[in-house]
Amino acid sequence: MRVWGEKRWVILSFIIYHLSFSHAVAQSEGGLIVSVEAEKKLTSNLSINLGGDFRSRNNFKTADRWSGSVGLDYKLTKWLKADASYILLYNNYREKIATKYWRPSYWGIRHRLNASLTADTKLPGTNLKISLRERWQYTYRPQADTERYYFSDYGSSTWQGTDGWASQTRVRNGKAKNQLRSRFEVEYDRKRATLKPFASVELYNSWGIEKVRYSVGTSLKLSKQHSFELYYRFQDQRHVDENDYEPDMHYLGVGYKIKF
Repeated sequence: MRVWGEKRWVILSFIIYHLSFSHAVAQSEGGLIVSVEAEKKLTSNLSINLGGDFRSRNNFKTADRWSGSVGLDYKLTKWLKADASYILLYNNYREKIATKYWRPSYWGIRHRLNASLTADTKLPGTNLKISLRERWQYTYRPQADTERYYFSDYGSSTWQGTDGWASQTRVRNGKAKNQLRSRFEVEYDRKRATLKPFASVELYNSWGIEKVRYSVGTSLKLSKQHSFELYYRFQDQRHVDENDYEPDMHYLGVGYKIKF
């Protein structure tokens, strides 16, 4: 009964997929981002940081990923900073419904390397700081075994037998990807201010704009060591593969940072 219940779900998903895919890329979901970060100064210009975050999707109902990171920041000049980091990502990959098969969602890891340069300056006579960050990002998804369920004649009685249903373990090949991320940010930056509102836009570029992130929020400084960040982010997907479901995302984010 459980197997037949899964079959009926796949049949229904398959029909809905073909009826509504033309609108899928225009759909959007809500999600939550929760992050923590610890920073330790090693010298006046050099610091090390450790961090982690959790993300959800499907209008806050489904866990999307966990991650942990370690990085170094180095202040080259008063207005220019360099940083590099490694991030281990544990992703909940979305299910995929193609023309003749269904691949359920599954968990898998990715490895990510970042290297960035950030330049900032204050606008004369104001408390507004503007910054431009250019980041190279390399992400590698290792090879993984996944289950695929093949089907045909989804409207016929063969679903109740064995002719229209088969499962197979398939190897999803490893994949590497390079991206350039360009972020422009404006921040209210007054000394000893408790709240520092900000707004930013970030472009993900890999031989074309693939994603644009718009963020607006504020940092909340509790003391020299402790601060929070609250923000809203809209993630606009571009050039999505027609065989994948990658919706636009509305995120609510909260972060905590401690300095030593």
